[in-house]
Amino acid sequence: MTRKTRHKLIVTALAWSVSALLFFPIFWMLLTGFKTEVEAVSTPPSLFFEPTLENYAAVQQRADYVKFAVNSVVISLGATLLALLFAVPAAYAMAFFPGPRTRGTLLWMLSTKMLPPVGVLVPIYLIFRDLGLIDTHLGLILVYALMNLPIVIWMLFTFFKEVPKDILEAGRMDGARPRQELLYLLLPLSLPGIASTALLSIILCWNEAFWSLNLTTSDAAPLTAFIASFSAPEGLFWAKLSAASSLAIAPILIFGWLSQRQLVRGLTFGAVK
Repeated sequence: MTRKTRHKLIVTALAWSVSALLFFPIFWMLLTGFKTEVEAVSTPPSLFFEPTLENYAAVQQRADYVKFAVNSVVISLGATLLALLFAVPAAYAMAFFPGPRTRGTLLWMLSTKMLPPVGVLVPIYLIFRDLGLIDTHLGLILVYALMNLPIVIWMLFTFFKEVPKDILEAGRMDGARPRQELLYLLLPLSLPGIASTALLSIILCWNEAFWSLNLTTSDAAPLTAFIASFSAPEGLFWAKLSAASSLAIAPILIFGWLSQRQLVRGLTFGAVK
């Protein structure tokens, strides 16, 4: 065995080990969803058991899964589209018309992600209450879009910087105005990067729990609130909670698996020229 082959085998084994380690919590959650409550908390944990669908039946009887799932889709897509609507022109201006404080502005926007959400919960709740946005799709769309806006702008700024400026300068020489330059030159060239940014934003919105639990009750509650509803004063029912969590993450897992090629392509956009 050559040294190169041995190195490749070691790297492959490490990659599979890390992947298995990361996937194990999801696998165990899926497994627990098919156990009874007694088997779910048994010690030592049981790996072999008679599977049951009673937890999924109980979940469906207790809450309308479809309603929560539709809310998650509407809020995630709406927040992503709103964030892109503001982020695209902002990233375009910063990438191609930078000022002396552009870099500082980008760092300041990114620093807002370090602020704990609970620190601004009370003022946002009071503002939303006065505007009638509590437990509405629009309220969560606004919060999620603002929450992800710094990351979306940063990613688009990075992708736009990778676009050759010669192409845009050629468009300007042909009389293209900034709006035409953005719509007909920059956006088509940056489509992989924009797609990966949108995919990441959707995933972040789908998984967000803090704001959905504090700003919704029933009408606009997404799947994160659906999972939290299975926490009772009597304690946690692990089997039912695992079944509810499996139903909540299944759509985004399938979506991520189907779009992984596009996501990787977008994240590596401009890396090789």
